[in-house]
Amino acid sequence: MSMNRAIHAAVRRDLDRFLNALERFPAGNRRRAAQLATAWQNFDDQLTQHHQSEHEIAWPALQKVGVSQEVLAQLDAEHDTMATALTAARTAMGALSNSATAADATAAHTAMQELQRVTVEHFDHEEKEIEPVYLEREGTPELKAMGREFAKVSPTQGGTFFAWALDGATATESSAITRTIPKPVLTVILGLFGRRYRKSVAPVWRN
Repeated sequence: MSMNRAIHAAVRRDLDRFLNALERFPAGNRRRAAQLATAWQNFDDQLTQHHQSEHEIAWPALQKVGVSQEVLAQLDAEHDTMATALTAARTAMGALSNSATAADATAAHTAMQELQRVTVEHFDHEEKEIEPVYLEREGTPELKAMGREFAKVSPTQGGTFFAWALDGATATESSAITRTIPKPVLTVILGLFGRRYRKSVAPVWRN
């Protein structure tokens, strides 16, 4: 499994979590609405960063190792569809955060269902086209350079990413996410910079 597919698994996991939480949302509970808003902000950031970085970093590298421009254009069009659904979900989650009403929870659930539909459809297509390339060309100079570009983030952003991606991951997913990171380095990143996620977001899914 590539790290890309493991990230997709984290997105799928959070979408399921949101749908479950919104279906069970206790009307009028502003504390729960605020918790979900915190989790949503993190999810929104992670998914937006993922598809924007694919366009800017991954697609040029993949084209160099043989992925056609036609395939990449199709994936970019799906990104646009996903971004539209993400915007609608962002608006709906913002309304729920402000009101904590049953009606807004239902609207947010509907928007999240659409976001899940288009995102999973895109991921399934992307994984069919790209996952074999990631695995077969993993050690090439082009994909190594791509990995270095993806790693150019702040320690806080990196720590939050790893804490999020590993939250609920299977052993296979965890291995895909961490296998290129020395264990002592990962321990420091998670310990120092994954703290915000562990304190503010992870508890949302324990309720």
